[in-house]
Amino acid sequence: MSQCVGVVDYGAAGNTFSIIRALEHAGAEPRVIKGPQDLSNVDKLILPGVGSFTDGMTELTASGMAVAVRDWAQAGRPLLGICLGMQILCDVGFEFGETAGLGLIRGEVRAMHCKGVVPHMGFNRVSVQGNSPLLRGLGDDDHLYFMHSFEVQNYTNIIGLTEYSGHQFVSAVQRDNVFGVQFHPEKSREVGIRIFQNYLSL
Repeated sequence: MSQCVGVVDYGAAGNTFSIIRALEHAGAEPRVIKGPQDLSNVDKLILPGVGSFTDGMTELTASGMAVAVRDWAQAGRPLLGICLGMQILCDVGFEFGETAGLGLIRGEVRAMHCKGVVPHMGFNRVSVQGNSPLLRGLGDDDHLYFMHSFEVQNYTNIIGLTEYSGHQFVSAVQRDNVFGVQFHPEKSREVGIRIFQNYLSL
């Protein structure tokens, strides 16, 4: 029996369509979540996102989903943040000023500074740290798709690191039942499908 995975759709900050397609390939039954009332009968939750930290939090707060997502995670249910969704899991972001995040991952979101072109865009490797089930089977030859100009600065919940132009940044985090990835599994072909399958198998 396939699992029902909720994908939070929060206006301009959401990018749900490609994630829904990838989840279907991974064997899940995706459901679009627009408000707290849509969370019934959902097994796992995904918080996607593109755009700015400030806009994302504004959209989530206005729909009531900021509180709902926090309550979901604090109840011990599986939550996966993708790209901006990973960043919003953190305590605070500094894009267009200072904005409080969901506070589910200890960390700050700040502009990426390195010798390379920002935003960091394209396929890159993830160096797995520890033995998180989310990144199970991920090898040195696997490449995942990135597109971001801000990064999570965190020192306690790291499960993946990536190097870009001599700069190492956090590309995956986990705190108990809360997971986050800076890359886009839904744009990472077969490797991304495997990441979603790992999430489904939790």
